Amino acid sequence: MNLALRHWKEAATVILAARTRLKTATDCLKTREIPSPPDFTKSDLSPKPVFDYDVLLLKRSVKSGFMPNAYVFPGGLVDPSDFSNDWLETFKSFRHWPNFGLGFVKQAPETRPPIFATDRQKLGSLIPSAVALRICAVRETFEESGILLVVPKKEENNIAHCLNHPGDNNVSTSPTKLNELLDERELARWRSLWSTPSEVMQSFQARQLFLALPQIYELGRMSRFPQLQDLHSFARMRAQEGCERFLAVRLDSSDSRVFLLPDDELYPENADFSGEKGVILRTEKGFEQLQQESSALHRLVFFDLYTVTVQVSITPKYKHLSPIGGLSQPSSSRHKSQL
Repeated sequence: MNLALRHWKEAATVILAARTRLKTATDCLKTREIPSPPDFTKSDLSPKPVFDYDVLLLKRSVKSGFMPNAYVFPGGLVDPSDFSNDWLETFKSFRHWPNFGLGFVKQAPETRPPIFATDRQKLGSLIPSAVALRICAVRETFEESGILLVVPKKEENNIAHCLNHPGDNNVSTSPTKLNELLDERELARWRSLWSTPSEVMQSFQARQLFLALPQIYELGRMSRFPQLQDLHSFARMRAQEGCERFLAVRLDSSDSRVFLLPDDELYPENADFSGEKGVILRTEKGFEQLQQESSALHRLVFFDLYTVTVQVSITPKYKHLSPIGGLSQPSSSRHKSQL
């Protein structure tokens, strides 16, 4: 755990996607109405994509000091115990693999986000960042939702086999099924935490729930994969590529609030990644002029808390995908900012 940070706190989150019990697309349409993607996206999917999985979001407390009432992916702040060397005993069968079996990331070390690039041994921990942050995410998810992402100890040999034979699909591990532990009434209560990506975005547009920028962005990415198998395949393919550090820079325009992301034409060359200055950019230009004058777009534009357009014309790094959004044009009634 990095105690030297002054303006940021280390944290980890996990995006949980679980296959629904609906069997086919036809069955889905018969038993459940699948909402269209929000109007503020220019979708390259079918008008009403059928998702065969749900994603878990939790509502933050109204008393929370950061993003109260927002729906977020489970996770939270790193605890010193996540980096405790006591975990070495738990992972002793995997310590001879890079990152305890997670493998090496291809991304150049000097471009990796500090949360991964920090030398933890100098801070007294032998637990790799990639492992400790996962421990944090699993722990926080259990504390917040009661969902524990573990497999029995007896599955250890199967996990080792998968590491030695990554192309072997005949061996799999699975956690204990909830329906073996809980009755259907309790299961129904737990499942009410879950919705498809399109349902979440539809509810956001209808002002039924509030989403923060990271959730909007990641759900937009997930919306490219209505089928869980495709989402899983993409995640596995991209797992060793690396990731970019995103620090949104706020730009207040005459009719909107813009959050600039790396590689946007207006993104500051010397962005303050320390968080110490907290600079907010301002311009008298409006949404349309800013859009017309920029060829490289990587931004989210908020006209009010629930009316947002995602604008991405750059090529994402590390074989990632941009969220569905594109260059959608909000209606003229939205040009008057309510922020």
